Amino acid sequence: MRRISLWAGLGLAMAVLTGCPPTYPNCNDDSTCSEKGEVCVQGQCQECATDANCKEGFTCQGNKCAPKPPECTVDNQCGDGRICEAGKCAEAQCKDDSGCPSGGKCQAGRCQVPSDTCASNSDCGEGKECTAGRCVTAAADKCDWSPIRFGFNESSLTSEAQQRLSDLATCIKTGQQGKLTLAGHADERGTEEYNLQLSNRRAAAVKRYLTDLGVKSSSVTTVGYGETRPVNTSSSEDAWSENRRVEFQR
Repeated sequence: MRRISLWAGLGLAMAVLTGCPPTYPNCNDDSTCSEKGEVCVQGQCQECATDANCKEGFTCQGNKCAPKPPECTVDNQCGDGRICEAGKCAEAQCKDDSGCPSGGKCQAGRCQVPSDTCASNSDCGEGKECTAGRCVTAAADKCDWSPIRFGFNESSLTSEAQQRLSDLATCIKTGQQGKLTLAGHADERGTEEYNLQLSNRRAAAVKRYLTDLGVKSSSVTTVGYGETRPVNTSSSEDAWSENRRVEFQR
């Protein structure tokens, strides 16, 4: 009987020493945190411990995954022969005018829209057509309503997007355009809350640019859908690029 009591006492002592497994957010190892997609850091479940725990394009800061800062914001951060496009350094579009199509001009490494003289519609910018050798604003029903694209983690407009919107604003004002909704979207990377905010900022940036060019603010509304309405469900750079957009809903 004394031997049985001794073993029972030892078992009770071990139970007290080891205790019950910790519950979230406390942890001994990653297994407690894995259901939430987190890792164990010094006894607490956290979003990340190192950059390897974050999605591509994000870095671990204070145990939270945050978007990496853009590689550049202006051309002079990229060195000779390179320009800053959508937050990344890229090769210049041109070195001189011969590198630009349809008689365009090379300025600071970028091809500028050609003059209003033309031989065909391809010589004119978006929202314009060639009539009697001149680029003129197309009829409103011929406006280019294709989506405006954005760089990774960007809500600012590229020079190409600005030109598109300039042509679109002129085209809108020539017709009897009714209500217009700008729908912002983001790719799947980042938290749902962050992507929703980013999509709203993108839609707001497009509205601000259009209204600055004379489109009536009262006729334009904005909405953000975050990552919930992808046009391409693949996980690749090309797919993410397609999903970072603002669509025009009429």
